[in-house]
Amino acid sequence: MPSQELATEASFPGVPAASSMPDWYPALLHTVAQEIRGGRTRAQAAANAELLNSYWSIGRQLAERESEQGWGAKVVTRLSADIRTRFPEAKGFSPRNLRYMKSFAQAWPDFPMLQAPLATLPWYHQIALLEKLDDAATRLWYAAAAAQHGWSRNVLTHQISTRLHERSGQAITNFKSTMVPADSDMAQQATKDPYVFDFLAMSERHTERDLELQLVKHVEKFLLELGQGFAFVGEQVRLEIAGDEFFADLLFYHLKLRCYMVIELKAVKFEPGFLGQLGMYMAAVDDLMAHPEDKPTIGLLLCKEKNSVVAEYALRGFNAPVGIAEWKTSLADSLPDELVASLPSIETLEAELAAEAARLRG
Repeated sequence: MPSQELATEASFPGVPAASSMPDWYPALLHTVAQEIRGGRTRAQAAANAELLNSYWSIGRQLAERESEQGWGAKVVTRLSADIRTRFPEAKGFSPRNLRYMKSFAQAWPDFPMLQAPLATLPWYHQIALLEKLDDAATRLWYAAAAAQHGWSRNVLTHQISTRLHERSGQAITNFKSTMVPADSDMAQQATKDPYVFDFLAMSERHTERDLELQLVKHVEKFLLELGQGFAFVGEQVRLEIAGDEFFADLLFYHLKLRCYMVIELKAVKFEPGFLGQLGMYMAAVDDLMAHPEDKPTIGLLLCKEKNSVVAEYALRGFNAPVGIAEWKTSLADSLPDELVASLPSIETLEAELAAEAARLRG
């Protein structure tokens, strides 16, 4: 009987009395308690998927009750207290988390049919998707990427903050004309434009060597920005050609494409002449370093800025696979001036954070 669910009175400071709840509240508590019990049993077989299904079901009931009855926050507060009384060892049923469950159900009305890859992500990944994104299609894009690459929650939020979905696969390349279709598609998706190196600390007047040293110093973060599949081989890689020495800025090996990738860094705007030097390095790596089973080396030219039309023309007559993209030390570098002007300054953010910290300390 639903009325029996209220037999044990929850006692938490600031929680509304059970007598102040609507007459349908016992039924809500009863069904939520049943869902928790059932969810726990099923979770032994498929912990994460079942947990999400349970949270979604609870959230749907909350959303439906809110829509039908128009109740306020006190119901969620009361429900949280009663659940924690009946399941004292349970975690995750705070008022805040119950509201996340409601948002989760509202964001994914067809969640039971969606399942993979969304259902493979832990709950705190789901919260990040809810908090950081408003569009369902974009949430699904990041859910699929997080599941595919095994991102932690921190990595997921970082990728969202740098708008990876807008940058992924956007470099200007000639891959379609220089690689077989399966490889060209994979190589294109491995690119970005722009690349965001927000972990760098450099002065306004920096050289290409300064940039290179900073990227090597932060190679783990650099690899994260490059994406999955890249293995760092070396910097200033020596290439001897007919007795002359040349040095490639950065050399990587792509484990899925099974080929080397030469990355050349430029602290200036793209110029077509850059391709000649990069092409020579790529040919040298093919001859001097690649194994017979390796596929042809790919080149990636990262410039401070570029004229996209000029870059496309420059690649038309180039027979080796090359991508051209910009690099930024801040995402704001690539935003329109009017949008940059609307962003808060560092000083403003620091002041707000200090005020919030003071408030939390009481």
